[in-house]
Amino acid sequence: MKLRVTFFKSSVIILSVFVFMQLGCKTNSNKLVSEFPIVSKPMAITSGPNEHFFASYYGINSWSADQRYVTVLQTPIKYRLPNEKDAATLGLVDLETNEFIPLAETRAWNFQQGCMAHWLGTYPNSRIIYNDFVDGKFVSIIMDVHTKEKIKTIPYPVAAVSPNGKEAISINFSRLRTTRESYGYGGGGQDARLSVQFPKDDGLFLVDLETGNAELLISIYDVKEQVPVVPEEGIGYFNHVLFSREGGKIFWLSRAIPVRNTTSFIVNRDGENLQRCFPDGWGGSHFDWLTEDELMITGEFDAKDKAHILFTIGQKNYYRLGNGLLDYDGHGTFSPDGKWMVTDTYPTRISKEQKLYLMNMETEAVLPMGRYVHPAVFKDNGKDAQCDLHPRWSPNGDMIGFNSVTTGERQAYIIKLK
Repeated sequence: MKLRVTFFKSSVIILSVFVFMQLGCKTNSNKLVSEFPIVSKPMAITSGPNEHFFASYYGINSWSADQRYVTVLQTPIKYRLPNEKDAATLGLVDLETNEFIPLAETRAWNFQQGCMAHWLGTYPNSRIIYNDFVDGKFVSIIMDVHTKEKIKTIPYPVAAVSPNGKEAISINFSRLRTTRESYGYGGGGQDARLSVQFPKDDGLFLVDLETGNAELLISIYDVKEQVPVVPEEGIGYFNHVLFSREGGKIFWLSRAIPVRNTTSFIVNRDGENLQRCFPDGWGGSHFDWLTEDELMITGEFDAKDKAHILFTIGQKNYYRLGNGLLDYDGHGTFSPDGKWMVTDTYPTRISKEQKLYLMNMETEAVLPMGRYVHPAVFKDNGKDAQCDLHPRWSPNGDMIGFNSVTTGERQAYIIKLK
């Protein structure tokens, strides 16, 4: 057996060999072979005394196209949810020097999704868009990161940005502050419409980033008949939105309180062909597009076991990735070339360890990339400052970024791949 694996702990190599043998990955010569890139040790790109983390949700590109800069938030807050009075500093880390370069302050952010900073496909080395709270309203701001000029203010906060950088999807972050507190923003910057269970005038808004105009693509009411029954005191809401690789489709989750039943949906960018992704009871949690037509969602496979589930839109070819090794709810996201998937785990009950894994999409062999302790103090005693690893790929697919509190501080890290 020929094995080419380099990692920073011999125990991981031994475990990897065991994984490969269990999977029985075969080549045409019937030999067990599974190749992984050379994986570096994790490197902190930020440091104290302030807390730092990537300025967007997992799976969203944080790098400029030339891979010199990444978007990061800085805050003195450590163990509690921020509110509209808590300004965080949005900045860049220069990966040549690890210098933190402040750009602006924002008051529309949280620990889970940052301020949803995206590099714009129209200017991938110089312009970003991010959310802020201005004059009592949630907005998004387009900025030139080199001149620090705020080029345009869009009167809608963004939840997802199209690959071409010309459009975005906006959702109601004030409604989220009640329905999923740690994902919303404080301050009432939008009408939360909390008195309406399934509003007809709220949902997914398609925003033209050139004009600032928006149209309601799908309302929360539009999916009422396709989601589980919500009790009279409950309300429905939308969260977790992502454009497909070429921007032609949009994925999101429809949820409700007081019971967080979940339905995964997709719709074409023009609002046509609305469809559920899974059968009843499968739910949905985390997600990424492998191609324009293939989607991975973590859910309850056969309404029983958690898994990373890959399928083709419009078909029922549901497939559990990882040969049983990834049967849990992780933040899975694919490399730009689609050859790899990185995913993570939540902290274990006793050791509080979070784990990072790399999977070869051809062989489904899985490589452990590290264990990171999540001190209980970030969640104990009513505190809600959990730090998920939330991995993300660089544009060239040769770096993985993640957040961690393994040192007792929230900092940003990268792993390099060769």
